[in-house]
Amino acid sequence: MRDRRLPSMQAGHHVHLLQGWEELFPALVEAIARSAREVRIETYIFAADSAGEQMVDVLAQAARRGVAVHLVMDGVGTPTLPADWAQRLDAAGVQWRIFQPLGRLGLLIPSRWRRLHRKLCVVDGRVAFCGGINVLDDWYDPNHGVLTAPRLDFAVRVTGPLVREVHEVMVQFWWRVQAGRKAREADWITAWRMLEQERQQLDAPHGTPPAAGRPAGMRAALLLRDNLRHRTRIEKAYRKAIAEAREEIVIANAYFLPGRKLRRALALAAQRGVRVRLLLQGRYEYFMQFHAVRPVYAPLLRAGVEIHEYSPSFLHAKVAVIDGRWATVGSSNLDPLSLLLAREANVVIEDAAFAQQLRARLIRAMDHEGRRIDPQEYAHRPWQQRLLDRLAFGALRLALFLIGRRY
Repeated sequence: MRDRRLPSMQAGHHVHLLQGWEELFPALVEAIARSAREVRIETYIFAADSAGEQMVDVLAQAARRGVAVHLVMDGVGTPTLPADWAQRLDAAGVQWRIFQPLGRLGLLIPSRWRRLHRKLCVVDGRVAFCGGINVLDDWYDPNHGVLTAPRLDFAVRVTGPLVREVHEVMVQFWWRVQAGRKAREADWITAWRMLEQERQQLDAPHGTPPAAGRPAGMRAALLLRDNLRHRTRIEKAYRKAIAEAREEIVIANAYFLPGRKLRRALALAAQRGVRVRLLLQGRYEYFMQFHAVRPVYAPLLRAGVEIHEYSPSFLHAKVAVIDGRWATVGSSNLDPLSLLLAREANVVIEDAAFAQQLRARLIRAMDHEGRRIDPQEYAHRPWQQRLLDRLAFGALRLALFLIGRRY
């Protein structure tokens, strides 16, 4: 069933912007160190580097003092954990799982393209974290080694009503992963009991009750994308905000290949006088990422959209600011994998101070660390470049056709 409505914005939130692992990690450590009952974390990458080492220590310490710790990693982003890390987590009592390990056939099975890409954490039902930042050293890339500048990425620390929503979706996912394992083993009775445990845990009280009276603080909402109830929610939120924009749209997105509806919304906004600025990946990471996006530049440039490519390091952000008041921070790229296949999570914030803070960081990156694409230069790029771009774009469209997805 497709979702028909976007979630309503709720007041009563405090949202703090965090840039990179170097800002996120201290905030996570503080929250986990204060935990009394429960810590839940989901991530795509749990890297075997200094960031992963730090997080293993923090989670093990929490579990040893009696906190229930649940950790889920994706099977593509994190195929395995180092053996000594696994032993330390097990010995401390951390409950951890790798979601959908690829097995022998890998990604040849289309159902395995549905990945866990969201980055969420909730502590004691009182504080949540959401963003695009993996458990990964900002100065290191698994495929490219040591970086010359830190990766550009963002997350948010949130308190308020949506923390309960984050907790609920993480509880549901944990128990369904557990039940799925037992179902694959044909242990149907245990699988059913696990789903009952999920229901009981969701019914149990948790966290700090909301204060009486009218809530103060920012308006915010949690946006999810999955393959059942929330298949189009994040894209619809982007399209609605873009359609309502009157002055400015600023988007930073690591893997940018929006579908026709989203591209049209951006072009129409630019044509009605809205200043539209995109900060996109300027570094070559892999063939499809670099080449498949280039064919969509042309119609956007013709409509007056500004495209800036970020190249000091890898851009990994998935954020936007519209009209200096609407902002989103999360894990969802504007590409087919995020918008059609992966589990994603974004937070939307309606608050001028927060939006202006994020906007300032993005504009600074565009002005001082980005290169604006010149439409004439783009139109006359070498034919070899154009051929590779078209091959990559065509291959992606073919792959989507083969799995029955329109984009």
